[in-house]
Amino acid sequence: MESAELVAMLQAVRDRVRARNPQTAAGSVDIPLADVTPLLHARDAALGKVAAIGSVNPRRGGPVNALVQGWKKLVARALDWHVREQVEFNRKIVACVDAAMEALNDNNRALVDLGNRLAAVHALAHPMAEEMKDIRDHWIEWRGEWERKLERNEIQSLRSIADMHGAFQHRSDMLDANWRESLLAQNKTFHAEMRNSADDIQRRLWADMERFRAEYERIIHAELRTVRQRTQIRDAQPVAAPGTATPPSPELGFDYGKFAEKFRGPEEYVKNGQRIYLPDFTGCQSVLDIGCGRGEFLETMRGAGVPARGIDLSEESVAACRAKGLDAEVDDLFVYLSNLPESSLDGIFCSQVVEHLSPERLPEMIRLCASRLSRGGVIAIETPNPECLAIFATHFYLDPTHTRPVPAALLAFYMEEFGLGRIETRKLAPAVESMPSLAELPQAFRESFFGALDYAILGRKL
Repeated sequence: MESAELVAMLQAVRDRVRARNPQTAAGSVDIPLADVTPLLHARDAALGKVAAIGSVNPRRGGPVNALVQGWKKLVARALDWHVREQVEFNRKIVACVDAAMEALNDNNRALVDLGNRLAAVHALAHPMAEEMKDIRDHWIEWRGEWERKLERNEIQSLRSIADMHGAFQHRSDMLDANWRESLLAQNKTFHAEMRNSADDIQRRLWADMERFRAEYERIIHAELRTVRQRTQIRDAQPVAAPGTATPPSPELGFDYGKFAEKFRGPEEYVKNGQRIYLPDFTGCQSVLDIGCGRGEFLETMRGAGVPARGIDLSEESVAACRAKGLDAEVDDLFVYLSNLPESSLDGIFCSQVVEHLSPERLPEMIRLCASRLSRGGVIAIETPNPECLAIFATHFYLDPTHTRPVPAALLAFYMEEFGLGRIETRKLAPAVESMPSLAELPQAFRESFFGALDYAILGRKL
């Protein structure tokens, strides 16, 4: 029992010491605690006053003192009912103060415990703080390095952007140049196509105009031909009936084949000159050569694969043609043409013949040829050119069978009269080639009066 009381007394003393020294109660952690010492002193003083309530002050001994003390005790006992509540109140107040002190002590103990725990946490967090310090140092170092790298990367990025901008500008300039070149090329192509289209439209326009002109000529000349044929039927001389030949010409008294060989030229020379008609007769299926002679034109047509036959009054010429395997016969052109059906030929060639006919028979020959041509058929007539004065001094009068020269304008007129159109005149055999002295004349004069020795006139059936 004494040991327990001693332990209790020591605990009370310890509590009082802690209460008086709260700043050291929390150990190593600096946590300010509530100081309850003044409250403890006030409680002790209040307890002393509570204990003194109802007691009489001690005095010196003696009868008076005894009397006074007795009187006081009597008064205190008489007033005990009056102060009882006050005493109770005072005791309650002291108990409340004790309870507050206990609460404060509990609070201090809790703070001490919290301080101890914080100390333990601080002890554990110290190594982490050191580690965090190292991390912070490394972070500062890494940040500096990162900022330097960022600066270098920014410089490199700016340089790369500058290079890319330069490359883009160069590429843009190249694309612009290529686009301009392409545009210029397209423009040139467009203008070329436009010119080609314009030329094509012009060609088609001229072809249409030529077709309209041919149709117009066909209608006009058909009407004129009908009127004039009626007049010619009344006024013209009677033509030999079909199957009867014209009166034969008197005998010449010399070899006409030898004459043609000497003054017209060898066959190869004549064939070379007649090759110019190949494009005109290509595609024809029935061609007649009037006055075929030695057969130069028939050989040319055979070489081109064009079916052709010839007629001539000379038996020797026809025999020479047949010896070459050519289709030829002896016949008068008027009789032969009269016996042919209309529109049975698509090509007629007549070389060096019309100048042998009398002027009144020439229109009849043209009329018969035009009537025997099919639509679109071609006729080509070759004869000496009377516009060249040189033929009268040399070639024309060498042949005693020549009647008179035929001007190209006259033949063109006859062709138009009998329904032939698209008239074309070609100059042949320039005189200056066989007569070099003509080169000394002025060019304009030479071309007007000493141009081509022959000419060819071509027309098509409308």
